[in-house]
Amino acid sequence: MEEKPEKKDPMIPDGDVNPIETDYQIGQDNIIVNVGPFGLDIHNPVFGIAGGLVVLFVALTLGFHDQVETLFSGMKDWLTSNLDGFFLVAGNFFVLVCLVVAFSPLGRVRLGGTEAKPDYSYVGWFSMLFAAGMGIGLMFFGVSEPLTHFSTSLAGIEMADGVRTDWAPLGAAAGDAQAAARLGMAATIYHWALHPWAIYAILALGLALFSFNKGLPLTIRSVFYPLLGERVWGWPGHIIDILAVLATLFGLATSLGFGASQASSGLHFLFGTPEGITTQIILVIGITAIALGSVVAGLDAGVKRLSEINMALALLLLLFVIAVGPTLDILSGFFSNLGAYLEYLPALSNPVGREDTNFLQGWTAFYWAWWISWSPFVGMFIARVSRGRTVREFIISVLIVPSLACTLWMTVFGETAISQVVQNGYEAARDAELPLQLFMMLDALPLKEVTSFIAIVLVVVFFVTSSDSGSLVIDVISAGGKVDAPVPQRVFWAIFEGLVAIALIFSGGLVALQAMAVSTGLPFAIVLLVSTIAIVKGLMSEPRR
Repeated sequence: MEEKPEKKDPMIPDGDVNPIETDYQIGQDNIIVNVGPFGLDIHNPVFGIAGGLVVLFVALTLGFHDQVETLFSGMKDWLTSNLDGFFLVAGNFFVLVCLVVAFSPLGRVRLGGTEAKPDYSYVGWFSMLFAAGMGIGLMFFGVSEPLTHFSTSLAGIEMADGVRTDWAPLGAAAGDAQAAARLGMAATIYHWALHPWAIYAILALGLALFSFNKGLPLTIRSVFYPLLGERVWGWPGHIIDILAVLATLFGLATSLGFGASQASSGLHFLFGTPEGITTQIILVIGITAIALGSVVAGLDAGVKRLSEINMALALLLLLFVIAVGPTLDILSGFFSNLGAYLEYLPALSNPVGREDTNFLQGWTAFYWAWWISWSPFVGMFIARVSRGRTVREFIISVLIVPSLACTLWMTVFGETAISQVVQNGYEAARDAELPLQLFMMLDALPLKEVTSFIAIVLVVVFFVTSSDSGSLVIDVISAGGKVDAPVPQRVFWAIFEGLVAIALIFSGGLVALQAMAVSTGLPFAIVLLVSTIAIVKGLMSEPRR
């Protein structure tokens, strides 16, 4: 029998590269412990400090939940009200850096070497980029955000003591339903299109470049080698990786909290189960247990299979809503919403002289911090599937393909909900709590029990895949770049993702979840800003065809 060729190591470049010469070996600082059939292979001191801080956070939050609830609320309000301009400027900066790099001569650099070939076809690669953009956030906000921005815009500006108290974006659109719908959809797409994907693209590019071309471990610290040199393997690098672990963990916990809230509302809507914190905590425990089964099953048998199921269900739900909803409004709305987004983009991204402070601080600043905290998770996934692409096609694809996918999702669900209000006078979705709005929108369509159940399954499976994939990324970072670390380490992180979500739900609900996403997003935003200098320096040293 003819032997199959060995699978090529993706860390070995093809063609010309300018590798970084270092004596550092992946895992050289790791502590290896074997206890019976179980083993640990953890980076010293990243795993210990990050894990210890997470355990301490869970213990203190659960032990003093009455006191920390007020703390979380005040922390979120202070950070978003005082640092909203910083987050907006940072988001704009990442978009500009991506565009400049893509259309400069640096865009000709190929990830993996001058002769590297892509590991995946365009169809496969685009599908994975699309999958990275899908998650609990789209399920939670797909109806609620367009509907909220539409409603607040339609209601107009409200003032108290000379200060705006409404939540409408920009100058609102009082009494004009068509203008309010355009502004609401533009504001929604702004939060889900170019800016978040530029954040992901920056970190993904750095990880891919310094791993595939420079031969360094697949960790965040490697990106900073042009600035720190060999010190990147010491405490400066330890701090960077610890921040990456904490940012990813709390960003994931925020998503898991949103998912538990929405699943709880959906189960109450369909089956009359009790609502509240207890149900949400039971859901987090149950779904984390499923995620642990996926972790033990492995990447191919676990995450891959669940992701394929989820993509099929998401596409089925999307096509169903297009077919039975306001089909013409949806199809025409996709292009008109893109036009509205481009029209309002300069004003929405302007950090100075804004009067819509509630929208700016409560929506945009929170989103930017949340996306930044998610960037190690999504960035590492994108990096691992993008070997062989030029920097130009990498950036353009990562910015455009998922942005269009998110725009389509928001248009389908947002236009349907807005149409129900404007054309049919159906206001149940608009008047419902945020986690319930998706189900109330589906309630006005045929087969509401079936579609609502599919929506709950989607939330649950997104929860599982996020927890499983997130624990994998955190484990790679906390294992010093090893991608084949023992399974018990991923089990540890998956359990504590769930425990952090429970602690935050128990001690303030959505406000606490948002507060921790913003708090961990802030220091990592500084890390990302500095990383752009290192990435440009690394690209400048690479040979270009």
